[in-house]
Amino acid sequence: MCNAGDRGTAVSAVLIENPRTRVTRWSFSGRGDNTGWHRHEYDYLVVPIQDGVLEIRDAKGVLSRSELKVGVPYFRKRGVEHDVLNGNDGEFAFIEVEFLEHAARQN
Repeated sequence: MCNAGDRGTAVSAVLIENPRTRVTRWSFSGRGDNTGWHRHEYDYLVVPIQDGVLEIRDAKGVLSRSELKVGVPYFRKRGVEHDVLNGNDGEFAFIEVEFLEHAARQN
């Protein structure tokens, strides 16, 4: 996730990074843990690695809930601004794959 405006309590670990992609595991230890406010500079997809609920606070401050299912990914275009919160009573994690725009183009 890009341009973190404030530090959240979730823990990120970059698993893969190269000129084309960045793969990050996001781990939340308990309800309310969050990524911190940020704006995505790249298109990205999220792959849940367990079933659970994320609460998303958007740029207008509106809080919505998203139910995620293990292995069922979703895709978003760059420009999304939000804070992502753990809506579960226990731990939760997902994998984020960013598609970096400065990807090397080779034939």
